Amino acid sequence: MASFNCFALAFLMALSFASIDVGVAARHLLQQPQTPSLLKITFPPLPSFPKPSFPRPSIPSFPSIPSFPKPSIPSFPRPGVLPPLPSRLPSRPKATLPPLPSIPSVPQIPTAIPSIPFFSPPLSHSTP
Repeated sequence: MASFNCFALAFLMALSFASIDVGVAARHLLQQPQTPSLLKITFPPLPSFPKPSFPRPSIPSFPSIPSFPKPSIPSFPRPGVLPPLPSRLPSRPKATLPPLPSIPSVPQIPTAIPSIPFFSPPLSHSTP
């Protein structure tokens, strides 16, 4: 994002410097002395030539469009009245679902902590 901001700032500065140069050049042109007007050279008038008269070309008439015989369209039987829509929808069949399997029971966690048997320490042979 910072590189884009730097690029935008550099572009804006270049654009402003370019417009300053244009302004200075315009002021320079306005401050120059007036140039004398150039001499107008008068040319002799061109001779007029008579316009030749050409005969008008005859335009041929458009040919008439031939009429083709129209094919006969076969007639199809058309029913006069459409059959009425049913006023009552038929009953839908009952869906029978299989019974849900029984959920196994969660085993009970014992709350009493069993006692751990300890061996008795060996007898010491020394007397204190």
